[in-house]
Amino acid sequence: MSDIGYPIIEKVKYDSHAASNLEDMIAGDKLKHKLLVEYPTVYVICSPIKSGGYKVYVGETNDIERRTEQHLNEDPKVRDDWRELSKTNDAEMFVIGHDHFNKSLTLDIENQMMLFMLGVPDVKHLNNRRENEQNEYYTSDEKDKIFSRIWRKLRGFNPDLFPVERIIRDSAIFKASPFHNLTTEQKNARDLIIDRVIDALLSKKTGQLILVEGEAGSGKTVLLSTIFYLISTLKNDGSILRQGFDNLKNYVLVNHDEQLKVYEDIINKLNLNYKNDDVVSKPTHFINTHDESNPADVVLVDEAHLLWTQGKQAYRGKNQLDDILKRARITVAIFDRNQILKTEEYLEPKQIQNLEEKAMENNNLIMLSNQLRIHANQQTIDWIRDITDKKIIKKIPEDKNYDLKIFDDAKEMYQAIREKALGDQKSGLSRILATFDWKYNSKRKPDNGDYWMVTAGDLSLPWNLQLKQKGRSLKKLAWAEQSQTIDEVGSTYTIQGFDLNYCGVIIGPSVKYRNGHVIFDPDASENTNAIRNRTLQDGKKRKVASQLLPNELNVLLTRGVNGLYIYAVDDELREALLKAELCN
Repeated sequence: MSDIGYPIIEKVKYDSHAASNLEDMIAGDKLKHKLLVEYPTVYVICSPIKSGGYKVYVGETNDIERRTEQHLNEDPKVRDDWRELSKTNDAEMFVIGHDHFNKSLTLDIENQMMLFMLGVPDVKHLNNRRENEQNEYYTSDEKDKIFSRIWRKLRGFNPDLFPVERIIRDSAIFKASPFHNLTTEQKNARDLIIDRVIDALLSKKTGQLILVEGEAGSGKTVLLSTIFYLISTLKNDGSILRQGFDNLKNYVLVNHDEQLKVYEDIINKLNLNYKNDDVVSKPTHFINTHDESNPADVVLVDEAHLLWTQGKQAYRGKNQLDDILKRARITVAIFDRNQILKTEEYLEPKQIQNLEEKAMENNNLIMLSNQLRIHANQQTIDWIRDITDKKIIKKIPEDKNYDLKIFDDAKEMYQAIREKALGDQKSGLSRILATFDWKYNSKRKPDNGDYWMVTAGDLSLPWNLQLKQKGRSLKKLAWAEQSQTIDEVGSTYTIQGFDLNYCGVIIGPSVKYRNGHVIFDPDASENTNAIRNRTLQDGKKRKVASQLLPNELNVLLTRGVNGLYIYAVDDELREALLKAELCN
């Protein structure tokens, strides 16, 4: 690829004189005038908020002067966000030009800017109302390099508004953003789901189910957030405007505290909340606050494998998904049978079959097969899956792109993860995780110390959510994003649904290796949610730990994007893993 050059960026005060001031600033500079006035441009308008942070608008245009006049004079008549911007005295506009810009590239850069700005902690409200992902075009391979140069130059203007890329890329909100470029598989699923949703809304159908199945790392959450964003903006998109969409009500439900924080942040930043209603909530809250006689339009359920299939606490029903279906015209559920972790979530094989058949009645069963999280070859992915699926340990395959290591010392593994997290800018977010084989109680301290500890060999660290948060309030951040958690051990309940760049997994005593096979020992587990009895459909109480404990390990082993480090407490399992590595 030839040298792509560097962007030209000018900052102007965003007011009625913005267009003329821009002209004055670049007067006499033919190149700047061509790239900022005659060429397509991308622009970012930011306005400080009194309580802290910024409101931001991202756009692109073929005529920056005309578009600026439109935003200042016409848009305030019809849109509240532009009305507020027009009245502020301290708003600024960054106009971005590049000699390779064409319409497709500026649309892609605009979309990438939305993706990054959503992940900036200081951006409290983000406006655009479009999703502009482009297909392949002549200069599409230049997008990432050009964008990085734009971002670095913007950092020179305001490092708080434009922090280093690593901070953004490591954030949970970035990884779940609706502005990611989708794979062909995801695009096909997106288009099918949007078509089905529009059909259901126009035909007044109720109780429809779209079931999206995929293993850990197959891109389910990004797909769901993209669909939610597109549905939320249906009424604002003239190309698909349809009667009756003006009061469209759609909801996101997730039975996971950490993931709930991420969706709340996305909804709040994009201003997609409704007055006096919770757009994002846990399923029980939605069920208890919505009546079957007045169903919601669209309900999107992330991590549907975490829905309860029996009564618990404030939920008095028998199956949360069934109760959601009764309260929605159409429900989109993201599901992975291999991530069911608790007895109250357990589904018998026949129940899963019935769920799939219900979706297939309207050709609404979608399967995602691509592995998007783990940057490894298929042989490495198969090696990980074989441990939980086939209960065998094969020779670790060669893989230049993925760092898979077995450790004989848990403390050494922890030090390696610490170095990745704190010293390697490219490694970024890296943490230690463990199977739930050590005691933990969130409601009280242990009798013999301040923290519930995970002990493996010479290593002893507190379980997650115990160390005091450092610095500014981090309540809205997921567990792994909080700086002090590098000195804690995460469980399936804090890490499920999230990525780590490097993941160190302590496989506790509930996972053993005997007679050439991996076995799971419920007696050595402290995960009472998985090892207690479950009442099945025939009324009999049975243990289902043989299905749930492998799922727990599956969740942990599939978190690492660039690398997976493993230490096993069981001597025979550790020996088998070390032998598998030595064979490489």
